[in-house]
Amino acid sequence: MPLITKFDPWKSPLCTCPEKLSLNVYTGCSHSCLYCYSSAYIKNFFKPRVKKDYLKRLRREIKNLNEKIPISISNSSDPYITLEKDFRYMQHTLKLLKGYKKLIVTKSDLIVRDIEILKEEKERVVVSITITTLDEEITKKLEPNAPNSKRRLEALKKLSNAGIPTVLRFDPVIPFINDNYEIMEEIIENAKNVGVRHVISSTYKAKRDNFRRMVAKFPELSDKWKYLYLKKGNFIHGSWYLSKKVRFEIMSKVKEIVEKRDMTFSCCREGFPKLNSGVFCDGSFLFS
Repeated sequence: MPLITKFDPWKSPLCTCPEKLSLNVYTGCSHSCLYCYSSAYIKNFFKPRVKKDYLKRLRREIKNLNEKIPISISNSSDPYITLEKDFRYMQHTLKLLKGYKKLIVTKSDLIVRDIEILKEEKERVVVSITITTLDEEITKKLEPNAPNSKRRLEALKKLSNAGIPTVLRFDPVIPFINDNYEIMEEIIENAKNVGVRHVISSTYKAKRDNFRRMVAKFPELSDKWKYLYLKKGNFIHGSWYLSKKVRFEIMSKVKEIVEKRDMTFSCCREGFPKLNSGVFCDGSFLFS
């Protein structure tokens, strides 16, 4: 199987992304986020490992790439997991992909290590960093091995100050955890203050394994979530979604908060393309 593949090969009707490619530097992820969807289809997902002959294969595949088509890194496994500190495969990837458009998605401030490489390519790089809450106790429960939110905000600030376009992924929005208006405002205001230009958001989608983890860690919310997802929700493409009405209300609130601060907004795989601020949902419009 090639390292670089077409993004969304199943062509989900809820996906509003433009044409792009997908590259996962590692297999699996060390952040161990409770809500992760990738653990449903990647074996031993929370035990990350390197890919055999990764750099050799990448060099070979790059020869056939179209420089006009962006490459999203990474959609299943964070490119800046613990392994990256030793192997530096992501750092090598950035050097090998010089000249190609890159959409980088991470939860880690380790990306700041590569800021000089990214600065050289700032017309062809957009960095998205995920923040779900600024409450560090909840962050530790939801994303036990990921850097805390303060470090992620600081990384966004350093990247923005270096002239690199930055995006906040406020994702997922989870009922009774971070769907409160004041909580949303605090996160988005902080993002605005560190130079973020675009916000992507989506609601939590429940799969059998991630829902089991969520309920185990937040037992007091079990009955409420079961009611919203399993009783009143919709089963779409292998996941339980909140009802369309509830999702629309949540995404509309986020959009309102974002656009009040003169940033652009988009929602991811919610089925509401008209809520997007007239831009590509993944932030690729930020390429110079």
